[in-house]
Amino acid sequence: MIANFHFLRPWWLLAILAALALIWLVSHRQDVRTRWRGVIAANLLDHLVVDGSTASRFRPVHLVSFAIILGALAAAGPTFQHERPPFVEDKAALAIVMDLSQTMDATDISPTRLERAKLKVQDLLKRRQGARTAIFAYAGSAHMVLPLTDDASLIQTYVNSLSTRLMPVPGKDTAAALREVRSSLASESAPGTILLMTDGVEQAAFPEFKNSGNFEIMVLAIGTPEGGPVKTAEGQYLTDAGGGRVIPKLNADQLKALQRETSVQLATVTLDDSDVNWIERRIRTHLEQQQAAGETRWRDLGWWLTIPTAIVGALWFRRGWSVHWAGAILLALALFSPGQSQASSFMDMWLTHDQQGRRAFEQGDYAKAAAVFDDPMWRGVAFYRAGDFAKAADAFAQVESPESYFNQGNALAHLNKLPEAVASYQQALKLRPGWKEAETNLAIIQKLIAERTKDEQEQADEPKETPDQIQFDERGKQGKEGRIDLAEQTAEIWMRNIQVTPADLLARKFAIEAAGKPK
Repeated sequence: MIANFHFLRPWWLLAILAALALIWLVSHRQDVRTRWRGVIAANLLDHLVVDGSTASRFRPVHLVSFAIILGALAAAGPTFQHERPPFVEDKAALAIVMDLSQTMDATDISPTRLERAKLKVQDLLKRRQGARTAIFAYAGSAHMVLPLTDDASLIQTYVNSLSTRLMPVPGKDTAAALREVRSSLASESAPGTILLMTDGVEQAAFPEFKNSGNFEIMVLAIGTPEGGPVKTAEGQYLTDAGGGRVIPKLNADQLKALQRETSVQLATVTLDDSDVNWIERRIRTHLEQQQAAGETRWRDLGWWLTIPTAIVGALWFRRGWSVHWAGAILLALALFSPGQSQASSFMDMWLTHDQQGRRAFEQGDYAKAAAVFDDPMWRGVAFYRAGDFAKAADAFAQVESPESYFNQGNALAHLNKLPEAVASYQQALKLRPGWKEAETNLAIIQKLIAERTKDEQEQADEPKETPDQIQFDERGKQGKEGRIDLAEQTAEIWMRNIQVTPADLLARKFAIEAAGKPK
């Protein structure tokens, strides 16, 4: 450690020579003998000068020079250890790949293999608060459920909606799932982890595990060697052609072969949280290893010297020493300027509005973040998180980029302005052709518009028997005249028809993607 000690900016050490020169110059000017040597003869000067005790007295110049020396050492940047580059995520990105093949409905793991996997995801999200997580699902085809996001509640909502019935193509294609993950996260430069939650990996998919790039692949095997019956959506049990129950078993030997051939991290689901502990620990270890391998920055420790420098500077307030009040006046004006609170004024001295907004955003105060952000994209995201979709759309509209049009389309979709959302997605695709997420959202909204148009046409074709009044049987003298507002009923039916659950949304998304992929 001591052997690594050095200065990052050693040229600043030359200021130490300036501090020593300052002491010499001031002392030389204050030396009585030096000032009178050219005026009084040397043999008389020694008898005329009266030496006092001030020669050894601590003078202001010594304090100034000491402050300069401390400042020079701080500016030179003393260091002896490495540090991670700035703006690197403290928590690694995680891509969770959920196996939704029919065997995941087996009941050998209570209540089912898939439901247990969902519970494990919930436990993992609690341990990774603030970390980015993406969700993928696969069976015979592979699909992205959610891109990388730190919104744990949103992730949990979509994970809870996953079921085997959503998948448009039966079977199990693990290789396609890994390719889908790599394609979706190709722009990620930071190290991350791919967690595959499955009850088996086919032999043909083994080569795909060797090409993980910057992501480490982990497999959490869910199932038992004894297996269990597969429960269908109707509450029955899956049977084979002979009428016997299908009992899928966990092929432990094949999973161990995968571990030997590809060096993937492998674990089996447990009843307690030891498997979640293992996953969280492996994710953190992989991140630290990757960061350690790329550490090239030295940690600048010079800032520690600002503490003694500040203490030395405080001595300027002693009697007889000059004090410059301009800085104090400017500070007071900044703190007590009219039109803004003292707290915001004080924060403005240290953080930009965008930095203050990001701080509030990370604390979950999205309304405050939206009020502080200057950057329109971040302001729009804050409004979006706060549920104010109208203001979010207005903020995104201030930026001309594919991301702004994509986000604007999402906000407009929440406002039920579907044609405007379509236009925004189309503009995003015009600026970034082939953007998968924009194409998927555009197809979903277009399908919703088509279904709405169809419902409106069907309602328009219904008989136009719309009496304003209905009178019941008068013979019993119990009839009662009433009025029915058919327009109000139609609006209620229409609103009920356009409600889409996350499961239905994912089913449509998967079906559209599966239909568009080459065979």
